[in-house]
Amino acid sequence: MDTKDTKNKQHPAYDFTIDTKSLYIHWPFCPYKCHFCPFVALVGHDQYMPTYHQALCQELQTFIDGYQGDRHLESIFIGGGTPSTYPLDLLLELFELLKKAFIIGPETEIVIEVNPGTVTPAHLICWKQAGINRVSIGVQTIKSEVLKNFNRLHDQADVYRLLGQVTSVTENVSVDLILGLPGVSPCDWKNLLSEVVTWPIKHVSIYLLTVHEGTPLFFDVRRKRVSLASDDVIADLYSWTVEFLATHGIYRYEVSNFAKPGYASLHNKIYWQRKAYRGFGIGACSFDGHSRYRNQIILQKYLDGIQNGQSITNFSETLSVDDAHLEKVMLGLRQADGLAMTELFADRSIAQQVAGLELLKLLEQEKLLTIKHDRCLLTSKGLLVENEIVVRVTNL
Repeated sequence: MDTKDTKNKQHPAYDFTIDTKSLYIHWPFCPYKCHFCPFVALVGHDQYMPTYHQALCQELQTFIDGYQGDRHLESIFIGGGTPSTYPLDLLLELFELLKKAFIIGPETEIVIEVNPGTVTPAHLICWKQAGINRVSIGVQTIKSEVLKNFNRLHDQADVYRLLGQVTSVTENVSVDLILGLPGVSPCDWKNLLSEVVTWPIKHVSIYLLTVHEGTPLFFDVRRKRVSLASDDVIADLYSWTVEFLATHGIYRYEVSNFAKPGYASLHNKIYWQRKAYRGFGIGACSFDGHSRYRNQIILQKYLDGIQNGQSITNFSETLSVDDAHLEKVMLGLRQADGLAMTELFADRSIAQQVAGLELLKLLEQEKLLTIKHDRCLLTSKGLLVENEIVVRVTNL
């Protein structure tokens, strides 16, 4: 089967002429599965790693062969799963393929997600050789008993050890934390943040705990084995966090993301600005500006599809004008610099614009947003109810 035929079967409407500046590569294998994790992550499947790697490279090669856009990349993101379990010889092979096909310079952000307790000195040497220049560490919390309760098999000592090692690869280090974990009191959270600002990091991602249906956490909450903090407690802690990090030079630039100046995530900005990106591996998503695809989420279906040149698309949609507008509003309002009024009211009638302005005044009175230089900016209070605000301003 020729390359073009394979390409069309795998992604029948994807625009291969679109400049795609960002690649996402999914490594689904994990040494354990966290009780709150909703992602495509495989435990006990390590024997499939070489086969999966070959399929991943084949999917990449198919894209490369059909791609007609500019070859300069702005970002490569290796997510998971636990990408720090990617066998090092195979990871270097992956990067050989990428470097042959694309123009990757020192300005290209190359990110790998890692978990404490899964990194050795050999990993650090390999990552540097591959050109990885940003490391994102899944810390979540440093309370060992809470980590254990959620089946995370690292502890506080693993976090400190990794923080001490990773700067040999890059100074561009980010940590992920979860706000609202059961067992982490408001005092615990404030103590954690007081420690985090002393770490050798440039970026912090703080995610509000979400209970995803079907996870062990979901069933524990439903059976009342676990109780969650109230919305008011979370709102107060979030507002405190924004102010506290800012006093230490770490500024919010998106609802869940905080960075020192010059260290905002280039890759995530691609998503928020709705630029084209391409995902590879099971469960990976792709977007060409109009249509979105998700790959198969079942390992064997993905492997079979790649091997046989058949479709590996699990889900696809082409956005309507209204859907695209809703996305633009939602993603714009999540960011610290907000959304231009012209974009908020794009393609809206005069009557809708008048009603929209009245609504914005009301939301401003409720201290959910502010209008500054013809841009809508959500307050900390507004960010916590952003979905409700988006529905209100797009359903005029």
